[in-house]
Amino acid sequence: MANTVILGAQWGDESKGGTTDFLAENADIVARYQGGDNAGHTIVVGKKKFVFHLLPSGLLYPHTTNVIGNGVVINLETLFDEIDDLQAGGIEVGDRLKVSSRAHLILPYHKVMESWDDLGSSLKLGTTSRGIGPTYSDKMNRHAGIRVADLLEFDLFQKKLDFNLGAKGYILDQIGGEIDRTALLEEYHGYSQRLAPYVVDTSEFMNNVLKAGKRILYEGAQGTMLDIDFGTYPYVTSSNTTVGAVCTGLGVGPQAIDRVLGVSKAYVTRVGSGPFPTEMPPDLDEEIRHIGNEYGATTQRARRCGWLDLVALRYAAQINGFTDLVLTKFDVLDHLDEVQVCVAYQRRGEVVTAFPTSLHALEECEPVYETLPGWKSPTVDVRKYEDLPENAKRYNAYISEFLDVPVTILSVGPERTQTIVCDESIV
Repeated sequence: MANTVILGAQWGDESKGGTTDFLAENADIVARYQGGDNAGHTIVVGKKKFVFHLLPSGLLYPHTTNVIGNGVVINLETLFDEIDDLQAGGIEVGDRLKVSSRAHLILPYHKVMESWDDLGSSLKLGTTSRGIGPTYSDKMNRHAGIRVADLLEFDLFQKKLDFNLGAKGYILDQIGGEIDRTALLEEYHGYSQRLAPYVVDTSEFMNNVLKAGKRILYEGAQGTMLDIDFGTYPYVTSSNTTVGAVCTGLGVGPQAIDRVLGVSKAYVTRVGSGPFPTEMPPDLDEEIRHIGNEYGATTQRARRCGWLDLVALRYAAQINGFTDLVLTKFDVLDHLDEVQVCVAYQRRGEVVTAFPTSLHALEECEPVYETLPGWKSPTVDVRKYEDLPENAKRYNAYISEFLDVPVTILSVGPERTQTIVCDESIV
């Protein structure tokens, strides 16, 4: 198996966790490189469902080592709750988890700060209220960021905490977000002791396993259209969700990447505000949401549903250099007479084929659709590509040809077994 990046090609929620879980059977290392516990990776194994917010999705395989890189922001309460839940279910984490000493910590005041930011802004960004944005802001500010290494030197952690409580005191007072310093110090002293066995220089670790020829999966969170630079700004997350974040979020060079898998639904969804050109009419939107169980794994918010947007998907393929495409939730479209795909936009009487930089321009875009015949046949029990209905294969081929990217994996349900491998070299 080649060293492979798995990242979202849309607005997140593309079933990256399930793809990572499926491929992790043949991997040695699974590494998260950005985001935080605003992610929600759902994995179904038999009758058991696991939702990872912070831990890498490879932990369900006992032979894998799992890495949380320096590009991730860490909520320690979430981290240890997830570890405890796994261990209560008979899955031992032990020394299979490595946490970067350079990763930044989400502190309780970051969640308060995010509430303040949302209240004070005319733009309702629809954040998960996990404190992700303020933590990344503190990281870039440099004065305020607190890293895992600081927590392990607890006197330094205390000094940095006092600086932050002083600097943020006005806002905390205004919003009524009082922080009990004594209780927080006691809690985080316990965290520092519990975290210490997991902490390593993950850049050194990753480069050592690369030299040793280990098989690596790089697991992304959120999706390309939520990238802080290349997404639908400002309706984006606070980190880089695109392929370049692998290098900066783990401390490896670009030669450490062999394949880049873009994960896309067979349709498209997004959560919260922001332009969404291919959004379905209300009745169909609700129908697809119900069939696809389109509710956020982290927030349980209803996702908006739309037809597959090939303009946006081609943009994601260009930015990330997709070598392969994974199409998930193929089965959700099984019942439809016709399936539409957006092949261009129309704006002010002109045809637009490139994804707009301007949010205002995107809001004015109307989709130009190509209508394809539906397959009107269940695919949930199909396990081989050749056994798919002919129109399902035509839909898949149309997408691949439009993007000039091969579809390597199809999923026709949430379980591991409901995966169709179109190119065996991926595993």
